[in-house]
Amino acid sequence: MQRIVYDGSSYRTYGDLPAVGSRAPDVSLVNTELQDVSLANWLGLRKVLNIFPSIDTPVCARSVVVFDRLAKDHDDVAMLMVSYDLPFAHRRFLQEHDLTHVVSLSAIRHAGFGENYGVQIVEGPLAGMFSRAVVVLDENNTVVHNEQIADIGDEPDYIAAYNALGIEVDPHLLDD
Repeated sequence: MQRIVYDGSSYRTYGDLPAVGSRAPDVSLVNTELQDVSLANWLGLRKVLNIFPSIDTPVCARSVVVFDRLAKDHDDVAMLMVSYDLPFAHRRFLQEHDLTHVVSLSAIRHAGFGENYGVQIVEGPLAGMFSRAVVVLDENNTVVHNEQIADIGDEPDYIAAYNALGIEVDPHLLDD
């Protein structure tokens, strides 16, 4: 169990993030075309799972935009953006921001993602939603980096996520 902060108060999540060195739990999520997908859809690719409460909040939105920017020159990395938002909200956001390097995924149809990845918030006003976290996988779905962001209002450490893949990040890509 982790504790995260939202609006100055602390709340529990279910379980813990998958440990570095462990095999990532498989996922069953829904893409913006309403298709079920799993990690097998990106077999052989390294993966960054950016997990967040809602695409319609400023910090979550910024993280998706920044990860899209970072993915531009890295076709060997699948950038998976995961929340409980409806696939329609994900699609709208991608279109509004002209994002083409990230894959938006919804957990609405399949229970278990939040528990399996230790991000399900279990109490407080965001109960049922996901905490903000990043889980990085190698091409064999082994966890090479994880980050549970303590305060839901903070952004993830983009550079640490990419460094875990052996990729150097131009810090200017983080600027607006």
